Amino acid sequence: MASADVAPDAMTGETPREDAAFCEQVVRAHARTFTYASYFLPAAKRRAAFALYAFCRLADDMVDEETADATAARRLAEYDRGLALALSGRPASPVFRELSWAVRSYGVPVSVLHELVQGVARDLRPVRYESWPELARYCEGVASTVGEMCTYVFGVPGGPDVRRAALRYARALGVAMQLTNILRDVGEDARRGRCYLPDEDLERFGLTREEVLAAAQHADPRRGARLASDRRWRRFMEFEIQRARATYETAMPGIALLERDTRRCASACAWGYAGILGAIEQRSFDTFSGRARVGTLGRISVLWEAWHSDDRAEVAPLRGGPALEWETAPETANDEVLRWA
Repeated sequence: MASADVAPDAMTGETPREDAAFCEQVVRAHARTFTYASYFLPAAKRRAAFALYAFCRLADDMVDEETADATAARRLAEYDRGLALALSGRPASPVFRELSWAVRSYGVPVSVLHELVQGVARDLRPVRYESWPELARYCEGVASTVGEMCTYVFGVPGGPDVRRAALRYARALGVAMQLTNILRDVGEDARRGRCYLPDEDLERFGLTREEVLAAAQHADPRRGARLASDRRWRRFMEFEIQRARATYETAMPGIALLERDTRRCASACAWGYAGILGAIEQRSFDTFSGRARVGTLGRISVLWEAWHSDDRAEVAPLRGGPALEWETAPETANDEVLRWA
């Protein structure tokens, strides 16, 4: 395993320490819970996890910036080319140098990195999902990929069968976390003209995509508040939060398959994100006017629970992975996608 040495990079004169510090700054600026949880990791794994996060974050930021889709598409295409160069041994930025080191050190598959970029690129097209299975496939592209990357860095003791099971659990956890993001960011996304909520689910509770977009985009914030207090919206959000919690419950046993020195970090990240669902409930399901956040005491509680978890998951993992059906999906990089009922 490569060590975090400080020899200058042969091509650029930058040192690994400076590159690692840059990636850590990205994490600290955008992921408070993960920053704290990462201190449960050994130093080398923490460095690799920061490199992965920075790579994913910069890709995501390219489609979230207030720029024309054509400009964002060009930047993302350049980023993908930079990724290819980095993986061929010619990294040209702090993030790509650190990413290249992490991939070499922990055997992260190249395919999952490109899957992430392709998943993020879907946000450059009109955002509309007819059903939950469609949205789940999107969640896999932008979040299950992250779970898979982290699984390689965290490590899985045992043979290939155990690793395959761990990866399935990790990808399920990624879907739960991305669905949490979507429920938290309804208003923020809608003001960008995006509504990720499945049409079928909205219709089940008498809502429409256009109604959600109008409530968030209207100049009068009271319009969003009215929809947030509407019984239809409350029932819809209760339904989606229940779905997210069920997915967390399905995914959590996979933490027991990881190396012992990473389980506390994985637990803290999962519990911390799941806590956002409770924060949404505390806001009376109003995700139009602002973000639901887990407060400082909540984060401390999560870290405390993770520290005292004795490195064990509470439920024994299933040998083959989570009890979910799978289907072949040629458009994805690893050809396996959860089939969500």
